[in-house]
Amino acid sequence: MIKSLRGMNDILSEDYERYTYFIKTATTIAQNYGFHFVETPLLEETALFKRSVGESSDIVGKEMYQFIDKGENDVCLRPEGTAGVVRAFIEKKLDRAGGNHRYFYHGPMFRYERPQKGRLRQFHQFGVESFGQESVYEDANMIMMVSDILKKLGIGYRLQLNSLGCKECMPTYRDNLVRFVKECEDGICEDCVRRLDTNPIRVLDCKNGSCQTLYEGAPKLVHNLCESCDSDFTKLKEILDTNGISYEIDTNLVRGLDYYSKTAFEFVSDNIGSQSAIAGGGRYDRLVEFLDGKPTPAVGFAMGIERLLELIEMPESKPEGYYIGAMDDEGVDLVVSLAHKKRKTDKVTIEYKAKNFKNHMKMADKVNAKYFCIIGSNEIEKGTFTIKDLEDKSEKTINIEEF
Repeated sequence: MIKSLRGMNDILSEDYERYTYFIKTATTIAQNYGFHFVETPLLEETALFKRSVGESSDIVGKEMYQFIDKGENDVCLRPEGTAGVVRAFIEKKLDRAGGNHRYFYHGPMFRYERPQKGRLRQFHQFGVESFGQESVYEDANMIMMVSDILKKLGIGYRLQLNSLGCKECMPTYRDNLVRFVKECEDGICEDCVRRLDTNPIRVLDCKNGSCQTLYEGAPKLVHNLCESCDSDFTKLKEILDTNGISYEIDTNLVRGLDYYSKTAFEFVSDNIGSQSAIAGGGRYDRLVEFLDGKPTPAVGFAMGIERLLELIEMPESKPEGYYIGAMDDEGVDLVVSLAHKKRKTDKVTIEYKAKNFKNHMKMADKVNAKYFCIIGSNEIEKGTFTIKDLEDKSEKTINIEEF
């Protein structure tokens, strides 16, 4: 028997209902915030992610599904969504159009990492990207949108917040951090040694417990911000306070990707084990320029859908649609014809075999139908049949042609 590849799961029945409920909920809220849907290819040039996500990231260094295609192109399955949206934004010359451009997307991403609860090799994300707005109010807008989505889904969270500074204050902080880490370099892991040469700030993102202990005394970004970054970070906290969104400052929060600057945030849950992040994002004002576009301020977030599915509080499903059954073989053709016409406006479930009343009623209960209809020789002869409302138990007789 051929089985699915490790870390690549099927989505069936109840999981699919949860998945579609999440997509509908998140889509509605994103549209309420003025965002529009965008779709980008699953397959992109590898260079896109090396230049955007960064050579120092685990994604590029260890996790990409990368290969040479039949045209000798170096390509990979997308490991995240932001870079593709930025590429499309530049390719369509929207970076030169001016104004604000706001998009949301959802779909599969691919990373070759160790599968575990809520973390798969093919996983799904819902993401939002905003271009052209440099105001910190847009950062707050993103955080409030994530909060609205999680609250609508009944998912509790803690919001962690940090500022990564900008090109004015980051170099000085980076130098201070490098000096600190080099003093304890003998005790750090191989990943941190590599990151020290490529993107030193990412040592703070190390998941190695001994490294984290060593970094407890490291200089903090929020204490080394320039006047502009400090002012924006103070304003962001003020906006969140005003709108009743609680947060905690995490001075080691740097996110896993190289393109972030200024605001960085993560929403975490205590209900999914050690891998507690369920959504995260921040500002990436330099990424459009890195990918050869016109310098454009940008901010966004992404949510891992698989991590959220089992946390979602699903609304109680209401009975819907019709169940139509045949009492004898003579009625099967009529049942099929009636269903075909009625499905233009309603959900209809039918059986292709004749059954007795009791068995049809069991099937109607199983599919959670609201209306129950039975067709037999008597109904065909009279040209009428009875529709039973399974919620309020009322009945009415209707002409077959009228139905």
